[in-house]
Amino acid sequence: MKPTHTAPGPYATDDARWRAIVERDAGADAHFVYAVRSTGVYARPGAAARRPRRENVEFFSSPQEAEAAGYRASRRDAAPSAKGRGDRALLIARACQIIESADTPPSLDALARQAGMSSFHFHRVFKAETGLTPKAYAAAHRARRLREHLAEPGASVTRALYDAGFNSSSPFYEASGSLLGMRPGDYRRGGAGSVIRFAVAQCSLGAILVACSQRGICAILIDDDPEVLVRDLQDRFPKAELVGGDAAFEALVARVVGFVEAPSIGLDLPLDIRGTAFQQRVWQALRDIPPGDTASYSDIARRIGAPNAVRAVGRACGANAIAVAIPCHRVVRRDGDLTGYRWGIERKRELLRREAGQREAS
Repeated sequence: MKPTHTAPGPYATDDARWRAIVERDAGADAHFVYAVRSTGVYARPGAAARRPRRENVEFFSSPQEAEAAGYRASRRDAAPSAKGRGDRALLIARACQIIESADTPPSLDALARQAGMSSFHFHRVFKAETGLTPKAYAAAHRARRLREHLAEPGASVTRALYDAGFNSSSPFYEASGSLLGMRPGDYRRGGAGSVIRFAVAQCSLGAILVACSQRGICAILIDDDPEVLVRDLQDRFPKAELVGGDAAFEALVARVVGFVEAPSIGLDLPLDIRGTAFQQRVWQALRDIPPGDTASYSDIARRIGAPNAVRAVGRACGANAIAVAIPCHRVVRRDGDLTGYRWGIERKRELLRREAGQREAS
């Protein structure tokens, strides 16, 4: 392999650098770092990392050069790159400010140029820092602005769409369903005009409320007190028309209760999942966890490509209003301990026990 980057002194050749890696020579740490193409990470030669294959290794004179080429620091080598991470955080914070202050979302190339990075590297760093791509961040910010404008007294839908950064009404109305979960006029009226059917039943975990919009199940809530569940639903849809379910709806509720009792059977019903782009990514990752299995908050953060967003993952789990069908009960601490379940730790423990038993029996 021909030399990649030159370095003065005893580590001037690739062969000398490779020997330093093999010997874990800490004296070489100040002279170069090595990157592994197959994993996309870089490390110091003295780091206690597993030795990579020689043909996958590339050398750089500094961590900054490795990061500019699109590599990220190895977890075992995180400390020397703390300043670099701080610098990246400032750059991404500035990019977020640009997105939020722009009348229309800036292009990826424009944001990358402002940050002094390639478009590819900027996209990867932005996602690692925020948990979203630049495009998804812009869309989430635009949705938030839209909701704020529509909530103002005497709000005009036309004015709100332009204030939120839409150039015309056509793309706005195409996106309004996913942004708001209902028609914009209905949202402006606090959900007025939308119909939410619901019913309260009993299951082994206590009282359960199931609610459906025109799109699908929008809430599965669990508590000991049925009145608490109804008030929760009213708070979520303050001006929607809440309608008690008929006999057909009661049959749907029975299916949901059966699913809660035996999650391994699955729930083949449409869900009306309302949340930010980041929350929806987290909730989809939760739905990918098989019954009987668990994952840590860190695991979920890595699965959605945002390893630094562990706390944001926890907040997304707490914001989930569709119990069991979006299985936030399958997320545990890294050491396996249970924590943070909005419907109670004991219910979480019981759901996990039940799922584990069903998996063993199958």
